Amino acid sequence: MRDSMVKRRNRLGVLAVILALGAALVTACGNSDGRTTVTVGVGGSIFDTQLHVADANGYFRAAGLDVKFVTLTASIGAAALESDSVQFYNDSPTDFLTAVGRKIPEVGVSMNAVGNPIGLIVSKKFAQAHNLTERTPPATVAKALIGSTGGASSATTRGQAGIFMRAYGVQPSSVRYVSLPSPAADKAALNNNRIDWFVTSEPIPLAVQAAGDGVVVASPETVPAWSIPKTGYGQIVVARQSYVDEHPDIVQKFVGAIEQATKYMHSHENESLGVAKKILTGIPDAVLLRSLRQVDWPESNSMNDSGWKTTMAFLNAEGALPKGTKITHTNWTNEYLPQ
Repeated sequence: MRDSMVKRRNRLGVLAVILALGAALVTACGNSDGRTTVTVGVGGSIFDTQLHVADANGYFRAAGLDVKFVTLTASIGAAALESDSVQFYNDSPTDFLTAVGRKIPEVGVSMNAVGNPIGLIVSKKFAQAHNLTERTPPATVAKALIGSTGGASSATTRGQAGIFMRAYGVQPSSVRYVSLPSPAADKAALNNNRIDWFVTSEPIPLAVQAAGDGVVVASPETVPAWSIPKTGYGQIVVARQSYVDEHPDIVQKFVGAIEQATKYMHSHENESLGVAKKILTGIPDAVLLRSLRQVDWPESNSMNDSGWKTTMAFLNAEGALPKGTKITHTNWTNEYLPQ
């Protein structure tokens, strides 16, 4: 019964996205200026910055594209792609490979960020009860979670919490989870003490801490299992295989503009911060800067077997992928990147 209710909510979520976009945005189309309009799904995290840098710096427009952004939750990203309500999705490797494992015809066309910019934040009440601060050793934090209640808004973040706990000898089964629809719902549940903690992408955890509503007690800066060398790829631009086959020119223009943006971000931190401030409003500069620094913004957005091997090892440790999931060269390509 519960599974059927979740599936029904997901279908309604996709329908809401399609209705919000309107018929004019259902497929890529031309406009009066001769540019092609494409709709891109984003998740509302620091990982979206490079897309907005590409937009703010005019890289998309120079490539002949007008880009419209739509915020999607992890639960409806694949369905939004399949319904053609978005043409590209800035996806996590976990969600992309879950789609691959379920034989959904998606293809990764660009790797535009490396790393795992997440935080485990506990409520003020829980921090006080267990004497936890941002400087508490991660092993101590992990043991304090035994018997607690965590919030889970995606398989990805729940899996990452599990990696953290197992790294310090704590079984994930020793905590109870409350399933919540989004990181915003995690935050609300933390504030009303429905949950003791949650894990999600930055800048939400650091922003909650900056507001005085919780304490970030684990991050890639303190947890080796979450560090860049251990996690591999952090974000993948994904499209439907049929869309890539039918519109290779648009795909090439789109991923080329993103590579320009990540290359720019690699050496323009202050300017990147300025863009992040405009899209993630109301968040202190220090929080955004720290979040940006937890990500490696690569000069080249190409993928390789070694990178996917590292990523797969991390994702298998999450335990969030369908059994037997494998990735091959049919699932990702560098063909459309600048040569």
